[in-house]
Amino acid sequence: MNIAALPKDVQDYVQSLEENWKQRCSTIDSSWQERYSELEEQYKLLLIQKFCRKSEKSETEENQQLLFAEEPSSQEEAANEQIETIKTYSRKKPGRKPIPDSLPREEVVIDIPEEDKHCACGHDLVRIGEETAERLQVILPKMWVERIVRPKYACRNCEGSGDEDKHAVRIAPPSVNIIPKSIVSPGLLSFIITNKFVDHLPYYRQEGRFDRLGIQISRQNMSNWQQMAFEKIRPLLDLLKKHIQSGPVINMDETPVQVLGEANRKDTQKSYMWLVRGGPPEHPAFLYSYRETRASKHITELLEGFTGYLQTDGYEAYATALKGNDAIVHVGCMAHARRKFDEAAKVSKKESSANEALKHIRNLYRIESELRSMNLSVDEFVRMRKEKAGPVLEAFKKWLEKRVVQVPPSLGLGKAISYTLNEWPKLIRYLESPYLTPDNYVSENAIRPFVLGRKNWLFSGSPEGAESSCAMYSLIETAKHNGLNPYEYLVKVFEAAPLLEKQEEWEAILPWNIK
Repeated sequence: MNIAALPKDVQDYVQSLEENWKQRCSTIDSSWQERYSELEEQYKLLLIQKFCRKSEKSETEENQQLLFAEEPSSQEEAANEQIETIKTYSRKKPGRKPIPDSLPREEVVIDIPEEDKHCACGHDLVRIGEETAERLQVILPKMWVERIVRPKYACRNCEGSGDEDKHAVRIAPPSVNIIPKSIVSPGLLSFIITNKFVDHLPYYRQEGRFDRLGIQISRQNMSNWQQMAFEKIRPLLDLLKKHIQSGPVINMDETPVQVLGEANRKDTQKSYMWLVRGGPPEHPAFLYSYRETRASKHITELLEGFTGYLQTDGYEAYATALKGNDAIVHVGCMAHARRKFDEAAKVSKKESSANEALKHIRNLYRIESELRSMNLSVDEFVRMRKEKAGPVLEAFKKWLEKRVVQVPPSLGLGKAISYTLNEWPKLIRYLESPYLTPDNYVSENAIRPFVLGRKNWLFSGSPEGAESSCAMYSLIETAKHNGLNPYEYLVKVFEAAPLLEKQEEWEAILPWNIK
């Protein structure tokens, strides 16, 4: 059909239809291309997560540039370069590390026969030295039965009638035990608890270990003992919560856990383990709490009465819980932003853009590390951190605002940029306080032992078991971060708990107070 033969208005209408069609086709092609790129990135990321290393560490651009350093451009620069002082470094001595001197030594002498200690000339050989070597020996855990004997006394003459104010048969009262009328000692209970919550050994595996030693302790007994011990140490957990709220900063995180036997819930539904970390910086404390959901109301409950900074990841429930609460300042986590850029750098076709963002973040951590190593006063540290990190953050934000309109939001880099800009007011708040760091790693590191244990024991058999597990994790992690051996600390707690009544007595066995 000859369009030129048509009337002018009809030609214009046909031309507009063609342009509209081309524009729509271009839009569809662009949309499908964007969707393809998004799926391609997701596929690459899944492969990396499945088969590659998980570390987010990478070589800095500064180190890479050293490989291609240019020659000095003048004799003056060459002279300056010649007199530059080269920093020394220490090299690790090759070979295995020595066995600690604190371990007892048992000497085994391997000597030559007596007849070989005489020389052919008729003289005796003289010892001129020796060669030594050390081997580490291991024996099974030492267990023994503590047989408690309480002698009875009575008077054969009057059979008690001469001293009616006292019993005719006298015997010392039984010793108080954390699990009454059982074979459990504080040492055995601490051994079982640390095996599960430090070394991640479920009770069924411990049952097998005891069986190999010829001792019959069922997993059900161990579970019951854990629950009874938890009931005894409840006052200690209340003190941990008060101690956490006495500090300037609280760090929070949460992770899923499967709990059986919850009311009106299927056994396959997710529950959550919440972690609260805080207290004075020199004596941090950790409190694990079990909740059925991930709702913001649990955050409100756990933070009730606290005033200060709350540092978390970007989970929206934290912001929801803090709405209208002027007593708590919400601080974000730079590590989560970095993680998104790191993932984008691994799968995106615009790797250089993601690396540019990572460079800004590396500079922030470098500044933080340098200032922390300078032993500055509180005010001086805050002033210098704002002075040095402020320009880096400003340049980073300008880069984000420029790139956000250039990168499709559905791609990995676009998601990383959007996340960082949305979190930006919270990400820069760490500059305000010397007790804050750029990220929330302290809580992530504290929740990791629980995640490792979960891979072994898989689920909690009841809500009560989940609560008692929280208590044990709380005591163990708090003891570890205050420089105590968890096993030895639990022994002291289980020995003292049945005897304590007053609050000051419970305070005396907190990890930073116990002797």
